Parts: sequence; C-alpha cells; structure tokens
Amino acid sequence: MYAAELTPTVLAELRRPRRYPAVSVLLPTHRREPDNAQDPVRLRNLVAEAKNRLHADEAVSRADRLDVVDQLDRALREVDLVHAEDGLAIFAAPGEFQVWSLPRNVPARVVLSETFLTRNLVSAYIAGAPYWVLTVAADRVALFGGTGPRLVEHTSGRFPLDQVLPDWDVERQEQIGDVPSTFRDEETRRFLREADTALTAVLEADQRPLYVLGEAAALALLDEVGSGVKRATAQVPRGGLGHAAAAAVAEAVRSTVAQQGERAVAEVHKRLDQARSDKALASGIDEVWQSVTLGRVALLAVEEDYWEPVNVADNHLVPAGAGEPDVREDMVDEIVERALDTGATVRFVPAGELADGGRIAAVLRY
Repeated sequence: MYAAELTPTVLAELRRPRRYPAVSVLLPTHRREPDNAQDPVRLRNLVAEAKNRLHADEAVSRADRLDVVDQLDRALREVDLVHAEDGLAIFAAPGEFQVWSLPRNVPARVVLSETFLTRNLVSAYIAGAPYWVLTVAADRVALFGGTGPRLVEHTSGRFPLDQVLPDWDVERQEQIGDVPSTFRDEETRRFLREADTALTAVLEADQRPLYVLGEAAALALLDEVGSGVKRATAQVPRGGLGHAAAAAVAEAVRSTVAQQGERAVAEVHKRLDQARSDKALASGIDEVWQSVTLGRVALLAVEEDYWEPVNVADNHLVPAGAGEPDVREDMVDEIVERALDTGATVRFVPAGELADGGRIAAVLRY
C-alpha cells in the first residue's frame, strides 16, 4: 500500500525488526519520457531477483517464502510508475508489504534482512524539510503536513475540528475582515482552546516548523487561549482559508516557508563557521564518516542530492567507480542514519552550499 506521509512514527515502525526475511527492493525511477520507458522492466527484474534469492535461501521456510512472494506480487500490482518520482521502495515481509514513492534518488538494490532498508526514507524525510500548516477560522481549524511544495491535509489526531456558528457567511466576512464579534464569543474561545490542545498532541509526536494562517483576530485569540501555537515558526495573518483545499493553503504559505528555509541554511553556515574557528569541524565524506562512527557529530550538513560511491580500504572511504567490486553506493545515507541514531541534528542544504567542504560537513561534540 502507498502511505500518504512520512513521519517519525512511521519511520520508527518501518525500522523495527521483522521476522526474517524482510525484503527491501529499491529502484531509481524517472518522472519523464524517454528515461522512464525502462522503469517497468527494471522493476520486474529486481522483484524477480528478490524471488530467486528467497527460493535459494535455505533459512527461509516454505510457508514464509510463499507468503513473502505473494506480498511482493501484491506490491508490484500497486506500483504506479506513470506518476513516479525519483525513487521507489518496496518492503515485504511475512504478512505485510508497503510501497513508497520518493522524491529522492535511490540505488538499485535487493536486500534480505531482519529489518527493512529505511535509510533512503529517512533521508527523504529530512531532505523534504517537513513542516506543519495550521489554518484557523471561527468555524474550522485544519492541519496540513508539508514536504517541500507538497501539502496534504492531516486527518487524524482530532483534525480537522469544526463548530457550528450562527447563520452569517463566515468565509465571506473573513475575506472582508468583518466577522461580527466571533472571536470575542466564549464558544469560539472554547473551540480554539480545544484546537490548541489537539495541535499540542500532534507537535509532541512529530516536532516540525509550524506555520499558522488565519485572520489577525483569530491568531490573537489563539495566542491568548493556547500554548501549542506559541511554538509557531511564523504566523501569517490571512483569512478566507478556513475551508480551503491543500493547494490554496500551500500557495498562501509558500513564500513564508521559502524565507524560513533560507534562514535555516544561513544558520547552518553560521554553526559550521563557528566550528571551524573552534577546530571542531569535520568535512568530506571520509572525515565525517570517521566522526559519525564514533558518535561525535552534533550537527550534520549534507548537500541535497549528494551521492558518492565509495569503497572501504584500511578503515577509510575512497572514491569508487560504478560497478566496482564491494562498492558502497549509499554511504551518504548510512552516515545520515548513523547521525540520527546518535542524536545528531541533520540538515540538508542546496547543491553547491558546501562546495568547500566536500559537499558534507559536521559540527563535532568534542
């Protein structure tokens, strides 16, 4: 099944151990012709390879082999290559399968293990700079989850919240800035307090930058009655979005999100410059790999779409050509996942931002 949104909870569930064999099939895909013409063939070949490895693996029982082969077939039927992004991940284990389309390149791989190969999803989640958008109106509070330009309405954790108002046309009057005392009404105060409680629960489970959109009076009241909204990265005083579709909300918040992204990149550079002065900076894939392996990384900065095939020689990473024996094509993602496992903050920056540091750099703890 395709899942709508990556969240820390979803990633944690994907990373938990499974009963062997947990099969991961990764395929780089293409958005446009003619590059996408061979994607179906490559996918079928990779799934066939996975099945062959299942049949050849004596550690897999007949029942589990038949089950996982069936899960792979079911996953294959759900894949939509017509609307492909840059990568595809299929996970199959006894009793389950999942299909993920990713806006990030992945290496072509088939892995049988006791866990799914999730580092590419972790990288896609981090690189997508996920954020929340809360739209506030007197009769409706909705929450949207965003990654890049994509926004999807969040329909769990009590969202969206609705209340019945008197008979006036709230949306029309919000647009002209003339809602008759709505935000001084005690029921509306109670409603927004309830919305803030629901928002706080979501933020506790999945902390992201939060953007709050609504008429100025609504934002002021929400500030007064709530605490969760005080975590907002930015508030945008704009009415008329109480019942807006995700596309309209995305357009309304687009420039604010872009500005915050620029500020975040500037903050990364500030921390890297300070670390350089303090002689607490690692740069380049080998030096960063050494540091992250020791758990020394506090902040990891990686250029978007940075990939470098390497070999491990004498406990160092050396560049490798595609197709060389024992090549590690996903070492950058391994570094990202190790950094997250050791409590580091990971930030992706636009291509070229770390040209002087080998496209990857880290602020060290000691």
